Amino acid sequence: MGKSFVSVLDDVLEPAAWIHEGAPGCDMDQGAIAAFCGVCRSENGRIEALELEHYPGMAEAEMTRIADIAVDRFDLLSVLVVHRTGVVPVGEPIVVVAAHSLHRDAAFDAVRFLMDYVKTDAPFWKREVLAGGVRGPWVEAKDSDNVARETWALTG
Repeated sequence: MGKSFVSVLDDVLEPAAWIHEGAPGCDMDQGAIAAFCGVCRSENGRIEALELEHYPGMAEAEMTRIADIAVDRFDLLSVLVVHRTGVVPVGEPIVVVAAHSLHRDAAFDAVRFLMDYVKTDAPFWKREVLAGGVRGPWVEAKDSDNVARETWALTG
């Protein structure tokens, strides 16, 4: 059975370091590593940063639950989910997910699955920090995120 690695950081997230750390001991068997890194974008200069909060303990537990499901569903060697909190400036990573598997299709599918579920089910909240440092509104969940999640038809 594969392994799940999850973490919530309140410091700079270095994607490359985390992606390759996700599969200790299985490097001789893995044939694929697929990864996704979500980055804070400026929305055409309107946003300076995102302020991210989470429910401590519950966020990690939910990320672990989702990662464990991915390991089983896609027969993965390991899964990594790392999410940042605090104020994240434009251009810096917010989240990294990676899947280590024998074959690429499983890794690609797992990364999309992980992001679709982390985005909708893990208790994280984000607020825009607008140009000039003004705190904007909390960002509402998008219907398209829920639709993407539902395409996986996960029950239970």
